[in-house]
Amino acid sequence: MKYDVIIIGAGPGGIFAAYELMQRKPGLKVAVFEAGHALNRRHCPIDGEKIKTCIGCKSCSIMSGFGGAGAFSDGKYNITNDFGGTLYEYIGRKQALDLMRYVDEINLKYGGEGTKLYSTAGTRFKRLCIQNDLHLLDASVRHLGTDINYVVLENLYNDLKDKVEFFFDTPAQSIEVTEDGYLIRCAGAEYTCEKCIVSVGRSGSKWMEQVCKELGIPTKSNRVDIGVRVELPAVVFSHLTDELYESKIVYRTKQYGDNVRTFCMNPKGAVVTENTNGIITVNGHSYEDPAKQTENTNFALLVAKHFSEPFKDSNGYGESIARLSNMLGGGVIVQRFGDLIRGRRSTPSRMNDAFITPTLNATPGDLSLVLPKRILDGIIEMIYALDKVAPGTANDDTLLYGVEVKFYNMEVEVNEKLESRYRGLYIIGDGSGITHSLSHASASGVHVARDIAK
Repeated sequence: MKYDVIIIGAGPGGIFAAYELMQRKPGLKVAVFEAGHALNRRHCPIDGEKIKTCIGCKSCSIMSGFGGAGAFSDGKYNITNDFGGTLYEYIGRKQALDLMRYVDEINLKYGGEGTKLYSTAGTRFKRLCIQNDLHLLDASVRHLGTDINYVVLENLYNDLKDKVEFFFDTPAQSIEVTEDGYLIRCAGAEYTCEKCIVSVGRSGSKWMEQVCKELGIPTKSNRVDIGVRVELPAVVFSHLTDELYESKIVYRTKQYGDNVRTFCMNPKGAVVTENTNGIITVNGHSYEDPAKQTENTNFALLVAKHFSEPFKDSNGYGESIARLSNMLGGGVIVQRFGDLIRGRRSTPSRMNDAFITPTLNATPGDLSLVLPKRILDGIIEMIYALDKVAPGTANDDTLLYGVEVKFYNMEVEVNEKLESRYRGLYIIGDGSGITHSLSHASASGVHVARDIAK
């Protein structure tokens, strides 16, 4: 089974690489291998009634499958170099932004028309944040919503399925360098290609690390982001979310000088769980359809930790904290902010007395038994800082879900083409450790496809 190009991973990077190859070289024989399910088979069994918590599916439909981990996200495409990855360091700032805008045009063409493009540049909130020692990052944000994001992915798949050969539920086991390209091994079959694009996402970080070790591709340690997901009444942040939708706010703590940032804001959204390599963590979704919206807004508060000597396993550190949460709470723990400040665990009765209805069925508990003191102190300080620009953030009934962990792959050494030390072996998307967002990952896919086509 010989192909011109094999793409490993059908997340944003892999999808947009396949799309661009078909636009520029429709005669190429291209195959895409994906460890998870096809889009129409991606269904999480958690229904909130019969099944309330993660049951450890062999392939997590939230994290894997066509569309990658972003398929059921709230579909935010941040067009900026200020966050979301360091793609611009490899291909240039203008080129990176141009590619992100091109991806935005494709999303609009395939079902995203009518969705809103928000911008934080020049808003009154930048001044308000600075006056309170908070820093609002500049970005243009296209919000598709979880529902419209699914439609866009569905339309892209329908356009590609007759031009590209997709292999679902077919994880690649290894990559071998051959005289004229690469040999990809899967369970019971082998495939060869002249060019190979690896786009395995964050969930493929351990596999990517193993491949780099086997092929002698240099890597360096990346960071891990650890924190909580905050849920509060939507009206508390409505003055920000109505105008900006996504506000990336950074705060430097007085106590330790650590940076704490908001991440993945979901106005009128829902808190959800996700399974990464058997570890249950928390995330958030939101919808464009008003019928699916809730009365709550959720967002993450994250502290980045980067280790060097003698300990380099940033992801292992994050995993150990997440496993502790799973051990104490059987999954995700939820705690009222007032209970945390008073040094007591949240109980079912205290949760029932709260003036907010949680959107996720989590175990009431005590996050101070899970999160390291330095990280928890920073999160508490950030909540009080946000309370100055969004009064009500530090209310007793504000809910904190833990833990939220953003794992990053070891940063893989690639050149300006995003090509490894082997010619024709490209490593892109979040699996490369270079991109950390839908827009950056998609742009990296377009970038390598153009290089191959050229």
